Amino acid sequence: MHSTANFRGAIFMCLAMAGFTCNDALVKSVTGVMNSGQIMLVRGFFTYILVLLLARHFGAMRSFRLVLSPAVAMRIAAEVAASIAYISALGQLPLANASAILQALPLAVTLGAALFLSEPVGWRRWLAILIGFLGVLIVLRPGPDGFTGAALSVIASVVFAAIRDLCTRRIDHAIPSLFIAVITATAITATGAVLIVPLGGWQPMSAGTVGTLAVASILLLVGYQFIVLAMRNGEIGIIAPFRYTSLIWSIGIGILFFSEEPDIWMVTGVAIIVASGLYTFARERKRRMATPAQESEPGSP
Repeated sequence: MHSTANFRGAIFMCLAMAGFTCNDALVKSVTGVMNSGQIMLVRGFFTYILVLLLARHFGAMRSFRLVLSPAVAMRIAAEVAASIAYISALGQLPLANASAILQALPLAVTLGAALFLSEPVGWRRWLAILIGFLGVLIVLRPGPDGFTGAALSVIASVVFAAIRDLCTRRIDHAIPSLFIAVITATAITATGAVLIVPLGGWQPMSAGTVGTLAVASILLLVGYQFIVLAMRNGEIGIIAPFRYTSLIWSIGIGILFFSEEPDIWMVTGVAIIVASGLYTFARERKRRMATPAQESEPGSP
């Protein structure tokens, strides 16, 4: 029964990564005809409509005054900043490279949890985090040519996404996830509207472009829903490594649709990031398994 739940969780995680990566590819495909603000506005509008309908259907709507909660407000701000940084970079970086840098997110969350939430991190996981970030540097390519503005934007999106995830841990569990999605989509859509003029103004859109962003918003929502299902079905230490299937999608889509060819730097960096991430997941799973065992020992506090 337990193995069946983990199998379902792994499948859901793979589907979530497929949704997220295909969303990224569709967004990347329209970066040449509109600016990041317009993309955020149009895709955000479709996402807002979808999550609002879902939230109303499941009775998840709450007072918007909850935005005044520090954890909620900071989470929304971090999500908006991560979206701006990542969408800005997608049009200038190969899809596989952007996806590879994003794989450092679990390491960044572990680092943040240790520094700001006082979660225990042993020397082995500290070493894995450092090695993982070394892998990110290799993907960026050693030397000044690798540190482009787009590459730094993806790194910034990882930092903001880590802040978002850490803030999520502090949000009251009584606040439904769908309601958080509604206010986040609202904030992203409004921010996109504000950024359109500073980033170059509104550009006419074809029906195909609008349809592309509508499908992207659906895939984004699919990714979020499946990742929730994954976390609720399987053990995190077992299913979390399947997030790396996004690299398979991003490399394949990059080759087939964007004529991108992974080079030795990218492949080497990805291998290091994945290896360090898998080790971190394994250590975390071992720690979680050991804690209940210690608590159950006679005389333990």
